[in-house]
Amino acid sequence: MEAINLKEKFNLFNDQWTPKVITNLDDNHVYLTKIEGDFVWHSHENQDELFIVVEGRFRMDFRDKAVWVEEGEVLLVPAGTEHRPSAEAECKLLVIENAGTDHTGGVDDDRRQEEHERI
Repeated sequence: MEAINLKEKFNLFNDQWTPKVITNLDDNHVYLTKIEGDFVWHSHENQDELFIVVEGRFRMDFRDKAVWVEEGEVLLVPAGTEHRPSAEAECKLLVIENAGTDHTGGVDDDRRQEEHERI
């Protein structure tokens, strides 16, 4: 049991839309990611996703609305909800989701990853 320094972990990578696992919580991955621009529309049939903004802000698009999530705020996306994260400038996120969650919900995209690097 040791503390994890988020700032140090974020300094280990520059790539975006590439989750980096920092620990596990039961059957969930806790990961960091940096985002900028638009991701793909997708959903996760049986998994919720929890987004925590560490630095910056982003917008979560849903088919019927958009929600801005500011630094220090949290957003839960329920299982089966179609969504698309988007950021005007780089945003640093901590995300918690089931370890078996497909990064893009099965949508074919160049940024899709089947295995996330552990840092």
